[in-house]
Amino acid sequence: MDRSVRPVLSIALFALVLGGCGTTPKPPTAPETSSPANGAMTAGIDSDQALQPAPWENPTSPIYRRVIYFGYDRSDIPSEYVPLLRTHADWLARHPDNRVTIEGHTDERGTREYNLALGDQRANAVRRFLIAEGVREAQLDTLSYGEEKPASPGQGESSWSRNRRAELDYQGG
Repeated sequence: MDRSVRPVLSIALFALVLGGCGTTPKPPTAPETSSPANGAMTAGIDSDQALQPAPWENPTSPIYRRVIYFGYDRSDIPSEYVPLLRTHADWLARHPDNRVTIEGHTDERGTREYNLALGDQRANAVRRFLIAEGVREAQLDTLSYGEEKPASPGQGESSWSRNRRAELDYQGG
């Protein structure tokens, strides 16, 4: 083959490969609503409802905020979190099939045993508050992580204050 023809053939072959064979691509298929990614069954649920996030995952939901911060070496609920916890209590009382695990956390200061106990005290303070507001005991579990799952690794008050917390972890009903 002539050397001057090779580059032209190479370019033509390259264009043919990039252009494909001319078939029309298939349109994307609609997501299946009978078994969503999280494994929950949606039979009998409107397709719009099946695609919406759970209320605790929806930034427009009143129960989206799920973290209560505590003072140093404290387990009493700060007054600024009372309205938030009342909102959670109201929602849980109206949705008895939902459960919450209240996770207690601490900053890194203190012994491991002390921090586990303090995390437990924080989780139980939130639990007692929710029960007093009408949530069924069977809907609530507590768990202390102590210092093991920091929200903000690092040293200093800016990190420590973010780690002294209780988090509400919802499970659907």
